[in-house]
Amino acid sequence: MNRVFRISDIAAVKLELLYFHRRFSVPKTLTNPTTVPALIRWFSTEESQSLSSKAIGNLYGQFADKWVYADVRAKEELIKKVSVFRDELLKNVKDEDSLEKLLEVEGRKLFKIYSDGAAMLELLKLLEPSPNLAIKVFNWRRRQEDNTRPMSSEEYAKGIKIAGRMKNVDLAAEIFMEATTKRLKNTSIYNALMGAYMCNDLGEKCQSVYHDLKQDINCFPTSVTFNMLISVYGHRVLIDQMEAAFQEMKNLNISPNLTTYNNMIAGYLTAWMWDSMENTYRMMETGPVRPNLDTHLLMLRGYAHSGNLEKMEEIYNMVGPHVNEKHISLIRAMICAYCKGPYTNRVERIEELMRLIPKKQYRPWLNVLLIRVYAQEDLVDQMDKSIDEAFEQNTTINTVKIMRSISTTYIRNNAVDKLATFVTRAGDSGWRVCRSMYHGLLWMFASHNRIDEMEQVLVEMEKFKYGCSKRTFIILYKAYSEQEEGYRHKLYRVLGLMCKHGYGVPS
Repeated sequence: MNRVFRISDIAAVKLELLYFHRRFSVPKTLTNPTTVPALIRWFSTEESQSLSSKAIGNLYGQFADKWVYADVRAKEELIKKVSVFRDELLKNVKDEDSLEKLLEVEGRKLFKIYSDGAAMLELLKLLEPSPNLAIKVFNWRRRQEDNTRPMSSEEYAKGIKIAGRMKNVDLAAEIFMEATTKRLKNTSIYNALMGAYMCNDLGEKCQSVYHDLKQDINCFPTSVTFNMLISVYGHRVLIDQMEAAFQEMKNLNISPNLTTYNNMIAGYLTAWMWDSMENTYRMMETGPVRPNLDTHLLMLRGYAHSGNLEKMEEIYNMVGPHVNEKHISLIRAMICAYCKGPYTNRVERIEELMRLIPKKQYRPWLNVLLIRVYAQEDLVDQMDKSIDEAFEQNTTINTVKIMRSISTTYIRNNAVDKLATFVTRAGDSGWRVCRSMYHGLLWMFASHNRIDEMEQVLVEMEKFKYGCSKRTFIILYKAYSEQEEGYRHKLYRVLGLMCKHGYGVPS
């Protein structure tokens, strides 16, 4: 019934237009130059004067609305029917026999109604999140071609795209060759194969297809073609080629669109070319192609990586709610930016951003960065909390610089027990312990006259095959020299070992 109503609406519009044409058409006799006075009299009639230009515009506007409304209703009806059929296919995706039967019976009925192929194209579009099922439907369509209408280039382009999403570039190339054999090769077919190679990080093959397209006299590159080419060059940090493709695009009078500029910004971001990245963004702000949400997200990441905190926060103020909800990785990038340098109030800002990250989304590298920041800021309690979290998550630190930073923080804050606990836990958990950490612990125990615990540190050093160095002996010598007569023999022993190793006697 819906289709009947739609056809009747169209018929009504046509009748109204015909009536309007017949009622207000100028008589043929009035078109003769000798009948100008009659023409003037015709336009002077009361009926013609009542028909203002505004009324005519409104009338045609109503007719246009009816046509557009009819098209919208037809599109909605198509999507509804195809969506129902798609759901049935998804329910039977694991049953090959049922799937084949659905396509043979229900599918044929649906595709017969839309003989122009719109239903098949819509179905393949709706099945993009399920590429394995989509390729089964596409292959079924290929087998049915002899009994139904020939396949179109749009269907082949969809098939190539689906094969690319499945990471099956061989199948994509096979479908491309089949379309070529049937003389259906056009720009959309080339673009689909370029996209398949691009999505699978096969940049050289993508470029090869582009060169084939340029040599095909029947096909011409489009903005989609250049957008993919620019993306490939940018991803591979081939900035000169990326800029050359952008210039070639303009030389062919193909206007860069939003995707073009976003791909250029992404390329500069990958190459860490911050000035070029920002210049492209400013060009968008002042040009006809305005930045969108994706542009701002790229700029936010770029400013974070470059350490431009002021502009980073400026962009974040524009897209903050969206970032907080859907782009937690950008929150981490912002935290990383604050961790790079001694900025004012950076700890407060880092903790504000950390609260936006769900606890389940733990990242070892981010935890290590926080440990280093707290160590640099002498915030022992916060550092201990992050260290405990790292041990709980089985995170391992293998960077000597960070381990020294941790031990130095404990020493500056005279936290000898915390340092001792940390060194023991770090050694047991496979963290990168170093000689300087043990020297710091030796010195701390010696300064607190905890000689027995100091000597136990030497045992721990032996466990990790750290023998005594000149600095080790100097720490022991100073520790024993400040003790009573009971430690005199140990002092002489240290002096003897120092002479044996050629270190001499400390002054």
